[in-house]
Amino acid sequence: MRVLFVTGEYPAMQGGVGDYTRRLSQALGALGADVHVLTHTRAGGDHLRAPMAAYEPIVHAVMMQTRWNLWRHVDNMIRQVRPDVVHIQYQSAAYGLHPAVNYLPRWLRLTRHAVCIVTTFHDLRFPYLFPKAGPLRWGAVLALARGSDASVITNPADWLRLANTGLIERLRPIPIGSNIWREPPADYDRARQRTRWGAAGDDWLLAYFGFLNPNKGGETLIRALAELVRAGKPARLLMVGGQVGSSDPTNLAYLAHVEGLIQELGVADRVQWTGFTANDEVSANLLATDCAVLPYREGASLRHGSLMAALAHGLPIVSTEVSPAVRDVATAFPLPRDGESARLAPADDPAGLAAAVTEVMTDSGLRERLAAAALALSRQFQWDTIAQRHLEAYRGLFKD
Repeated sequence: MRVLFVTGEYPAMQGGVGDYTRRLSQALGALGADVHVLTHTRAGGDHLRAPMAAYEPIVHAVMMQTRWNLWRHVDNMIRQVRPDVVHIQYQSAAYGLHPAVNYLPRWLRLTRHAVCIVTTFHDLRFPYLFPKAGPLRWGAVLALARGSDASVITNPADWLRLANTGLIERLRPIPIGSNIWREPPADYDRARQRTRWGAAGDDWLLAYFGFLNPNKGGETLIRALAELVRAGKPARLLMVGGQVGSSDPTNLAYLAHVEGLIQELGVADRVQWTGFTANDEVSANLLATDCAVLPYREGASLRHGSLMAALAHGLPIVSTEVSPAVRDVATAFPLPRDGESARLAPADDPAGLAAAVTEVMTDSGLRERLAAAALALSRQFQWDTIAQRHLEAYRGLFKD
């Protein structure tokens, strides 16, 4: 099975979709697939991003930008590589919010390339078309789904939205895995790592992991930290990883907003930023913390690699509730459950988030149960299982 991934980002570019594509490529290769990756010219030189794997895909970092010339690059790669499957990794920001990727399947049909087309929807964010485009933007997302032979859906919220468009027979529920392995440096020492970030033994060292954007609840996080500080709690916040990714420049404005809020609420001395680091250092920083706090506005969604990393590191997790509608369709997606594998607070509720953190940090038994359950849940998101499910999805297309 020869697979050509199309992605707007790839290591050493900073971004979860790029990291995901590499992990999946490695896992597919270990199962015997021949994997090629078509991506941006800024990719490559990623020796510090992850431990060496037994398999690495062939990376074609030839796209200087991902506008309409994306079609030409894909056409050239299909002629050169002769893949069985063209698999698009879709996150609109990774393609500069340009609609070329949305209409790529339709164009491939017109060129009569004999390949199966699969799309993984990492989000359903609209591309930019023109001012006041309105419903046409959602139409562009639907064009990508309808033009694909199959769509990989990573979380129940996106499943619910696309299933209601009559595409349910083409949807394949396959969650993502963690891009960060539980592999700290060989000389890792937890007490020393905590001291590095100014945390004493009895401090509550809370971890936020992932890039900042409005959907991830950064403002709620900082307001909750201020609530804890005002209540006299020994809370400190470690912001693990890079602040914004390579693909979405709009995140810079939100970062500035969060930084301003930190100053406004007087908690600057309680917040540390690790910056972008090698994966083993990310792992060390996560393991040094007491609790992951991930207040996503949409709830504890499986679309987030940061949640997967917290699970894989066996951290007690405080996150946010998903909607009842999402819970109702979650049978194919093993979501964290409140009080079992995470403590879930209402979204956009700093006081509720602070109360949930306090409950976890003052109850050692609860903390231990949540940590053990998180680690157990993470086993359902192993990359070898994810890769096998992709191969089954690919083969199913040829049977049809």
